[in-house]
Amino acid sequence: MTHARWPWGLLLATAVMLPVHAQEGPVGAPQPDRTLRDPEFGVVARHLGLERLVDMLQWQQQGGRYARIWSPVVIDSTHFPPAYRNPGALPLMGRRWVAASVTIDGAPVDPEVLRTLGQWRDFRPSFSALPGNLAATFQPEGIGLGSADNPLQPRIGDLRIHWRDLVLPPLDGLVVLRDGRWQLVPPVPPAMADAPAIADTRQSTSMPWWWGGGGIVVLVVALVAYRRRRR
Repeated sequence: MTHARWPWGLLLATAVMLPVHAQEGPVGAPQPDRTLRDPEFGVVARHLGLERLVDMLQWQQQGGRYARIWSPVVIDSTHFPPAYRNPGALPLMGRRWVAASVTIDGAPVDPEVLRTLGQWRDFRPSFSALPGNLAATFQPEGIGLGSADNPLQPRIGDLRIHWRDLVLPPLDGLVVLRDGRWQLVPPVPPAMADAPAIADTRQSTSMPWWWGGGGIVVLVVALVAYRRRRR
């Protein structure tokens, strides 16, 4: 019995035409250079940045009346009637901490990526590390803390505090590893916006349909024809 030899040269040539999918974009999660922590409240960030926001209940003049609002800044009330005077200053200020450096897959992330794509999101932290003096002043309220004895009836000068985390969205297609750093993908100039479509059209008119993704079809057809000739 004669055994037909496989056309290895043909197989190799056809295999070259098969598409190769290269890894694109980062794989791992962004990693900060250190754990970020609010030293006064013991709150720890989950991601790349931490922000403490503080609001105080104050009087604000609205037309001919006075309303109570939560504000992150002191509302000047020196010209208000004595019954509507606000405390002179916030006893506690808001603060922000951001990672000095961030890496993905061991490569540093350009700071512009964080500035452009970073998103601040509210989160409810654990208050297990709340110091005793603050635990006596604040109690859990919503996703943060409040100083009101009765959260449903706060008084002028009461505080509300909550925290936000800095996160990055999925970065596939938004960043590229260039010069050893993850950098933003350069925007496409308006004049070149249609360039990919033009290139695709030219390729489809100058190349057979089976080139690339259809290479497996060529392989099957070639093998069938070869075996018929050997019979």
